[in-house]
Amino acid sequence: MMITAISRQNILLPSRCITNVTFKNWKSSRASESETNVRTGNTDLPDYNTTVDIHTHKLSRPAAPPPRPGPPPGVRWEGLQDLRRRTKGSLIPETLKQMEQDEDFKLTAEKLKRLGQKQMTREERKQRQRALNMLGAPDFNQFWLEQKKKENVEDKETVLKKNSIEIVQANIGLYCNQACNHCHVESSPKRKEMMNREVADKILAIMAKSPSVHTLDITGGAPELCEEFRYLVKGGKQLGKTVIDRCNLTSLLEPGQEDTAQFLAEHQVDIVASLPCYSAKNVNTQRGSGVFDKSIQALILLNELGYGKPDTGLKLDLVYNPLGGFLPPPQQPLKEKYKEELWDTFGVEFNELFTMTNMPIKRFNDFLHRRNELQGYLELLVRNYNLKTIDKLMCRNLLSVNWDGRVFDCDFNQQLAIGMTGQGQDKVTEISVFDLESTDDVKGMDIKTDNHCFGCTAGMGSS
Repeated sequence: MMITAISRQNILLPSRCITNVTFKNWKSSRASESETNVRTGNTDLPDYNTTVDIHTHKLSRPAAPPPRPGPPPGVRWEGLQDLRRRTKGSLIPETLKQMEQDEDFKLTAEKLKRLGQKQMTREERKQRQRALNMLGAPDFNQFWLEQKKKENVEDKETVLKKNSIEIVQANIGLYCNQACNHCHVESSPKRKEMMNREVADKILAIMAKSPSVHTLDITGGAPELCEEFRYLVKGGKQLGKTVIDRCNLTSLLEPGQEDTAQFLAEHQVDIVASLPCYSAKNVNTQRGSGVFDKSIQALILLNELGYGKPDTGLKLDLVYNPLGGFLPPPQQPLKEKYKEELWDTFGVEFNELFTMTNMPIKRFNDFLHRRNELQGYLELLVRNYNLKTIDKLMCRNLLSVNWDGRVFDCDFNQQLAIGMTGQGQDKVTEISVFDLESTDDVKGMDIKTDNHCFGCTAGMGSS
């Protein structure tokens, strides 16, 4: 009789791996010579020794997977050579230099000076709408209703509405040490807009009266470089909320930020960090020269503090977005590839990887338009519309707050100045945090959709 050991249970069970073709003949030919030995325990099988005292049998806990091995003694991770030296100093001078030299940045700056921000945003919307008209696509809300009918989804909702708010996302400023070519908020070292203490206090007051809110999501710009960042982190944690820092990683290495990573760890802030590739070439193409090295150095620093490590409670998640006008790969296989590449080359660990579709707004819209790729990209988004993303869209359960206190359905609407509105005494007016007592005040309100929303419903979405 063949025996196999199941080590995770510490007991031995008969194997059923013998084929049906041979089992009957094997059993009949072996029974006469082996039946007695097997039943009495007189056998020479090395592991056929389970005790008959079966009341003593116990299952052991599954063994934890062994830790990833480090490099052999005397050998360093190949990607770490001279990394500290290469990442000293501020990234800001290099960013400003590239902004002065990059043709796309110069064209955008000239256009902004000529038209102003509001007119540029209106022109950008017209570009998207013309492209969608060429495709024969209806407006986003009508398209959603048609897809529901096509897929036999029965509900009475004809306009997307706010559910209970669970996340307050605060964009606390547009100042950043980087100027990425896909950035939908158009952040850079030249942007000086920042949230003040009055707005920060009002956000915390609203959250204190909103039991449905479990998370304060702090973004920017580079939020760590903005004045109210630490105040909001402490306030959110004092309310017992999860606090997320949307981190570009390189900000942690800026002069004056030497203790920021330690501050984040001490307050158990979850970090969601941008790293659009595991290769230096792609990251630097999208985010600027020198960004990749500094990002890796920051990840190493966070790992040393326990971020991304098992059983520390310090979450470190990465975000991937494509280099150009295409959809991201499937999330799970890409996560495995990231883990392999970052570990094998740098010894870096992280928890989850989120894939995000690039939104066709602001700098990325300009990028596509100049390359005559905007219509093709919008066609890609419409063609890959996924009705299953609707219930998980960020606009459903999130309240987005601008640095000046105005509120929006999502971060993308915020950058397009599509604000949430309420009925005043004689006209419809934009809402700010100073018009709210709790997030219940916006529950059930219509969500403002527009032609950029196809970015959040394509493939696995961008929320």
